[in-house]
Amino acid sequence: MNLNTKIFGAAQIVLSAIMINAQTSTAKLPGDLTLPTSKENLDKLISYDKGNFKYKVEDYFARPNASQFKISPDGQYLSYKEKDKDKKNHVYVKELKTGKITKAIVEKDDLIGNYGWLDKKRLFYTQDKGGNENTHMYAVDIDGQNLKDLTPFDGVTLNYADIIKDTEFVIVALNKNNKQIFEPYKINFNTGEMTQLFENKDVNNPIDGYIFDKKGNMRGYTVLENGLTTKTYYKDLETGKFNLIKSTDWKNTFNIIGLNDNSKNKDEAYVVTNLDSDKERIVLYDLKKNAIIKEVYSNPVYDVSSISTARKNRNYELDYISYNGVKSETIPVSKFYKEVYDKLKSEFKDKEFSVVSSDDNEDKLLVVVGSDRLYGTYYEYDTKSKQIKLLYNLMPQLKEEDMAEMRPIEFKSRDGLTIRGYITMPKDAVNGKKVPLIVNPHGGPQGVRDNWGFNPEDQLFASRGYATLHVNFRISGGYGKEFQHSGYKQIGRKAMDDVEDGVKYVIEQGWIDKNKIAIYGGSHGGYATLMGLIKTPDLYACGVDYVGVSNIFTFFESFPEYWKPYKEMVKEIWYNLDDPKEAEIAKEVSPVFHIDKIKKPLFVVQGANDPRVNINESDQIVKAMRAKGVDVPYMVKYDEGHGFRKEPSRIELYKYMMGFFAENFNKK
Repeated sequence: MNLNTKIFGAAQIVLSAIMINAQTSTAKLPGDLTLPTSKENLDKLISYDKGNFKYKVEDYFARPNASQFKISPDGQYLSYKEKDKDKKNHVYVKELKTGKITKAIVEKDDLIGNYGWLDKKRLFYTQDKGGNENTHMYAVDIDGQNLKDLTPFDGVTLNYADIIKDTEFVIVALNKNNKQIFEPYKINFNTGEMTQLFENKDVNNPIDGYIFDKKGNMRGYTVLENGLTTKTYYKDLETGKFNLIKSTDWKNTFNIIGLNDNSKNKDEAYVVTNLDSDKERIVLYDLKKNAIIKEVYSNPVYDVSSISTARKNRNYELDYISYNGVKSETIPVSKFYKEVYDKLKSEFKDKEFSVVSSDDNEDKLLVVVGSDRLYGTYYEYDTKSKQIKLLYNLMPQLKEEDMAEMRPIEFKSRDGLTIRGYITMPKDAVNGKKVPLIVNPHGGPQGVRDNWGFNPEDQLFASRGYATLHVNFRISGGYGKEFQHSGYKQIGRKAMDDVEDGVKYVIEQGWIDKNKIAIYGGSHGGYATLMGLIKTPDLYACGVDYVGVSNIFTFFESFPEYWKPYKEMVKEIWYNLDDPKEAEIAKEVSPVFHIDKIKKPLFVVQGANDPRVNINESDQIVKAMRAKGVDVPYMVKYDEGHGFRKEPSRIELYKYMMGFFAENFNKK
């Protein structure tokens, strides 16, 4: 199975997370240092979270003692992260034959991000500084020796990395020569030697994606023309010339997933497209003839955009197709994977499972199993003996029978759209009692959605008797382009209407105490929290804004150089601030200009090094609220970015949050 070695995507990440310059100066901490609430005062919130609770905040948000298990390509080693007494997650390598364990990667002040195997003797890992997302890629031997920073450039962003199997090379995309555009480099992960593969010269019409084959040869690229048109170029293998094969509006999809190396036709590729459909579907495509060969898979309700192919040992055949429906769905294709799937399905029934690692020969597979009530458990599956063995339970302290159900919901919006989502139901709600509700709008907002599965926030809230509502409002991804596009230029408006309609729906079902509803979210969800308190001030008892946008104007002004090519897209998704009418709308839906409408308590949380939503966004709303005489608790962490990743920070945040909710739900 192809265990996707691409560490970062480019275009979709660009659209789903508008990133803002990080403030990383060590001479001066970011933001207004007079604003954050003292730890002593924040600690007072904890006392409100009273009750005879079976589980503590730490049970949900302490990182697993061990995690991220991976098998080496030759099957001789098992790697994993393990936590020490200081909450640092180091990477260890265990030799399976002898049982010898070696610490290969040491986590110091900054968190280890992704990690994995480069070859049978060498690992990679990624790391930024304090959450600023200026990520570097490193390589190290399995004994911890020969450590090399493969991208040793300050202020340079890594947004793509692709390991070329059976070689000593990795291909990365960096904005090293021009901060606005990315170019591909081939790096020897043993020596660190770097070679630029292609020049990205036109800043106004930059290349925003590269297509490589499994040998690391560049076979195509996409150009973003005038910020709104995507042009796909493919290399003619006979002439070596890159020819234009497709020109599409940016709102439509024609995305080459990968070349079909199982075919004798070297121009054949798997493509995700919705050019002639509302839903994204997977097709086989002849890139030279510029024509569809056949449809591989489509779904009438959901976008389908993911496949997995075998490795060299099975000639890269298609293993399975996957997509997010009500739950995660897998369609097995190859004979090998059908046998694997049938075995795992018979063992794990209605739980979700996925193969996350294997050796090159696929003798042993590592499988992660989870559900709405199970955080995750690793199993080892021996494909020869057909034996399944428990390897590790990531959160043994949380018992399935005590966890809450995440229930899919579907309702009509006030203007007739079908809206889908989920509600996590504490036992009291299941038993007919009306309970408090936490409304949790997702981030993005465009192109992403909430999914079914274990959510530690939901489970913590449920342990306190609170339900949690997730609404996949218009502009969410996965439901077709018409649904997503219907939310463009509706951020803060109809997108918020959908959230409100979801609240109305769950109240009508008899599950919710309408006098005890809070709204909480991160990123766009933080923005939605502020807008919810403004737009429907009587609906919510309180709100928590976590790294949220408060002012669309300053948010846009903060775009870094490498997002400038996407500015025209952002204008079409959010609002065109150069158009007086749209600028007026943007002002109407920028919370900082309407703090007089906020009548309920607000708690603001921010990572000081956040590269996506600058600390200025939170500072503004706190200053404005306090200027009108409202004391807003404000939590800032100066070693965190867009969301808290460090265990102590996360535990502290949720203790404060639970106290804040309890205080405001219990007011008379």
